[in-house]
Amino acid sequence: MQLQRHRARQAALQVLYEIDIAGHQPGQALQNLLHRLEPALPTDPAHFVQTIIEGVTAFKQRLDAVIGHFAPEWPVNQIAALDRNILRMAIWEMNFHNTPTKVIINEAVELAKEFSAETSPRFINGVLGAATRHQDVMHALLTPPSPSPES
Repeated sequence: MQLQRHRARQAALQVLYEIDIAGHQPGQALQNLLHRLEPALPTDPAHFVQTIIEGVTAFKQRLDAVIGHFAPEWPVNQIAALDRNILRMAIWEMNFHNTPTKVIINEAVELAKEFSAETSPRFINGVLGAATRHQDVMHALLTPPSPSPES
């Protein structure tokens, strides 16, 4: 199961990267990837990929606000696209999925080692570590503001 979840995260990262760089629609990018994967992902991991993609795309602006807060020296649009999407996935999963935080951070660092630059794993670990230490701030940045009562 752990290997299947890792493959699912790899697939989700590839789709999110395609969406981010090429501007393709999430559903089409996902279908394109799932048809190319060899061996094919079983149903449960494929559903996990879809869940990640839907969650990250729905909360993209708020996820970017979290990244911007915990990596203030890097404007989010200047962070490498792979790193940006690894961070989005991990922060989304920390807040909206029941995966243990340690597993999420380890997986994010592994994805950075596999796909990104040499310094990326340390950067990813630092941002996620800071977000974990300040979960109240992270949650506040992800929570939509309450509508103000009309007088």
